[in-house]
Amino acid sequence: MQNFSMKAVMKQKSHTLPWWHWHRRLYDWVIHFADTRHGPTALFCLSFAESSFFPIPPDVLLAPLTLGAPKKWFRFALACSVASVLGGTLGYGIGMFLWQSIQSWVFTHLGAIGLNEQNFQTFEQWYDRWDFWIVFTCGFTPLPYKVCTISAGVARISFTGFIIASTISRSARFFLVAGLFGWKGERIRPFIEKYFNWFSLAFVFALIGGFAVLKLIH
Repeated sequence: MQNFSMKAVMKQKSHTLPWWHWHRRLYDWVIHFADTRHGPTALFCLSFAESSFFPIPPDVLLAPLTLGAPKKWFRFALACSVASVLGGTLGYGIGMFLWQSIQSWVFTHLGAIGLNEQNFQTFEQWYDRWDFWIVFTCGFTPLPYKVCTISAGVARISFTGFIIASTISRSARFFLVAGLFGWKGERIRPFIEKYFNWFSLAFVFALIGGFAVLKLIH
């Protein structure tokens, strides 16, 4: 199925990693699905879980899957986008209905993946001024989307606005990644991996700037 095999590289790396490097081991475990028939299903599950608690972003599996089957890039991007928004809805629900009961446990045990008190306080302050744009920015950029979804529920921002912002931003991100890998394949991979964060931030600033100009004009 795949012309982009990562099994050999992954196995070689796993033998050189200390047992406590759990984050890297988790990353390698996610990557290995690219060489199995369960890849699309794993991508959907990963994208769903990452929106509320899982530390590995779905891009790391979306990219090799698309490289292995470039003609299916649209299917992969769509599945990733739908699952991410659904997972974001779960995160919003956790924040709205369960947060008071679980926040101490989360801060203690999941702080290493971004779910810490400082991040939540920062997001709550941002929501007071830019609720829609915070969700949009987190959905498209490397900012922790899982913190965004849960804290959005805690802050009880508009659920409709949350869904719209999540749908636009997550779809834009995953269709961009899958589209570029499906179009240029392996040739563009090093370039995207190196500069994706900068491109995504530039895109958000340009989009916000465009809306600001329109507001001034009207």
